[in-house]
Amino acid sequence: MHDIDDMEKRGVPSVMVASEPFEDAAEKQADALGLNIARIFVSHPVQDRTEEEMHEMADLVFDELLDTLIE
Repeated sequence: MHDIDDMEKRGVPSVMVASEPFEDAAEKQADALGLNIARIFVSHPVQDRTEEEMHEMADLVFDELLDTLIE
């Protein structure tokens, strides 16, 4: 989260990507740190996915990610 915040402060549009089980924790952490960063959550688990599965996952969130970056 600090990295995303730092990139935004430098003028580089950024989005945090994490898997869905971490959505609540990410919200609480961002609130606790006073960070207002863009977040996108993908299906879990991410680890142990094949390269093809990772590409499919990226395709599913690409439009949302792009929209979030250009807001």
